[in-house]
Amino acid sequence: MSGQTVTRAQLSEAVYQEVGLSRNESSDLLESVLEEMSLALARGEVVKISSFGSFSVREKGQRVGRNPKTGEEVPIMPRKVLVFRPSQLLKNRINKDAVGDGPRGE
Repeated sequence: MSGQTVTRAQLSEAVYQEVGLSRNESSDLLESVLEEMSLALARGEVVKISSFGSFSVREKGQRVGRNPKTGEEVPIMPRKVLVFRPSQLLKNRINKDAVGDGPRGE
């Protein structure tokens, strides 16, 4: 892994370079898209981006966990988690760029 992170500023700059909007307009567009995605997920909706993947919120029920140091049982409260499922196209692109020529054997 390269360990690099793509930031909002870099995404905004990419929009600026590709679309030709001003830097401010590019930044506003990016923020608008991210805000709409966040609001949709908060409403419990699934966000699907063609050829990329889908984001959804999943409810996890209460369960019993264990403290690894003491072995004591501890209740883990119910919560919501964000789930990302990549599209087959994205999976193929990632695997194509993986090191090695042969199939990954997954």
